[in-house]
Amino acid sequence: MLIHPWDAGDDERSVAYLKDNQFGHLIAAGRGRDLPVVVPTQFLLRDERTIWLHLARPNPIWPAIEENPKVLLSVAGPWTYVPGKWRAESGADPSLGVPTTYYSSVQLVCHAEIVTDPEGKLEILRAQLADQEPGHGDPARMPRLLAGLLGLRLAVEEIRGKFKYDGHKDAGLRERVAAELAARGGPGDEAALRHLA
Repeated sequence: MLIHPWDAGDDERSVAYLKDNQFGHLIAAGRGRDLPVVVPTQFLLRDERTIWLHLARPNPIWPAIEENPKVLLSVAGPWTYVPGKWRAESGADPSLGVPTTYYSSVQLVCHAEIVTDPEGKLEILRAQLADQEPGHGDPARMPRLLAGLLGLRLAVEEIRGKFKYDGHKDAGLRERVAAELAARGGPGDEAALRHLA
């Protein structure tokens, strides 16, 4: 993804964003394929450099990961459209303002390790459940569930963060856009306001 200097998020900001947004698209290129395999999935950020998740055994991503264990996990959102008239330079014709979309996105380049042993899969499931649904029953008591899935451990090799909120524009323009977002109150506007503040 294109990351301008004014949009770039450092690792700390990017990891904080991931902690609040643990759903993304896992992308495996495999080898010699016409298209990569893209799988929407919940994941668990274990620490700054480790991600755990599980997927069903019939998932088409497994052969692609076996061919090439380098994968990309992409997380994006929330987003909001910013009309051009809001971004027009002060004193300029509003119809000449350039529209844009505000959003956050973090991409993680990872090395994937497929987890097939029951204890390894249980460790991943227990950790995910403890994070998302504390107090849920022990997955060890659900043998059909355990047999029907495989686990993944992703070792993060590179973090690419982008926080596109007009960081290169002057404070006056950003304040005008913030006022318009607050008045509109649409999906994604509140998140954008937090970034503009």
